[in-house]
Amino acid sequence: MADTAATPDMLSWTCPAPLRDRPRVVMGHGGGGALSAELVEQIFLPALGGTARAALTDSAAVELGGARLAFSTDSFVVRPLFFPGGSIGDLAVNGTVNDLAMSGARPAYLSCGVILEEGVELDTVVEVAAAIGAAARTAGVRVVTGDTKVVEAGHGDGVYLNTAGIGLIPPGVDLRPERVVPGDVVIVSGAIGLHGVAILSERENLRFGTDIESDCAALGGLVEAMLAVTPDLHVLRDPTRGGLAASLNEIAVGSGTGIVVRERSVPVPPPVASACAMLGLDPMYVANEGKLVAFVPREHAEAVLAAMRGHERGAEAVIIGEVVEEHPGMVVARTALGGTRVVDMPLGEQLPRIC
Repeated sequence: MADTAATPDMLSWTCPAPLRDRPRVVMGHGGGGALSAELVEQIFLPALGGTARAALTDSAAVELGGARLAFSTDSFVVRPLFFPGGSIGDLAVNGTVNDLAMSGARPAYLSCGVILEEGVELDTVVEVAAAIGAAARTAGVRVVTGDTKVVEAGHGDGVYLNTAGIGLIPPGVDLRPERVVPGDVVIVSGAIGLHGVAILSERENLRFGTDIESDCAALGGLVEAMLAVTPDLHVLRDPTRGGLAASLNEIAVGSGTGIVVRERSVPVPPPVASACAMLGLDPMYVANEGKLVAFVPREHAEAVLAAMRGHERGAEAVIIGEVVEEHPGMVVARTALGGTRVVDMPLGEQLPRIC
């Protein structure tokens, strides 16, 4: 239930859906949904010489000196800087490590760019730096280069971070939406919605009857355990901005297939379900920072699921659906009442600045 000591501003919890022909950037452009995709496809891809939407994954697979590398970069502007279960420092490391891991790569090296606002307390900077170092050691990566900038007071929000990373893709691993085919099994590694609700509860001073912590964690070890079963996984994705719904829609469009999800099988913890019911949110659209969704050939699904459950980051892994020939490019959920509903790509983000 809500904390009665302070009256939350309910209007600030959502990012209004803007008209797509607006001449200015709106918060929805940063939400990881349809507006984000349009921003990239209509402005940045043409300017940089790209054309294929299907190639827009969280990290790029490139060849260098005969080796296949994954290369990724990400920026972090989360508010507040510290939240239950993590901080902006944890997010910066784990977010980039996970982007590399979703290409099947073994993350190795990171860069870190730090933008500080004039007036931020040095104790805060010390705490953020310590979180970066601790998260990197836990993930088994090294921060080997970086940069620091300071902007005038009022032109930032304390601390912003940018991390880039590289990792080595093992031979025989080829993870991309184009490999998804009808019959593939969809597996999610655990409970969804924890990160987004944890940020919301801290930002708006809400309490939902129990403490909710972010699931922020590095997933490289879990991916290695899955690939040890078979390198023939089809695609992996960490459902961050836009939640599970955005990731499933991106894969459906990229593969040209349909996806059917059993709504009852999607692992939504009771505190997240209660919070979303109270606030009018759909858990499938709420951000995660320590979960993955995997598309696995049916013949390997049970073995991969067992390997996931044997790892601490996948102990609650569960099969939630399958890939079908019908309704290509569309995600459909079968409800507990026996009906179906379309799970659309979100336009923006239900809760901006969650990473």
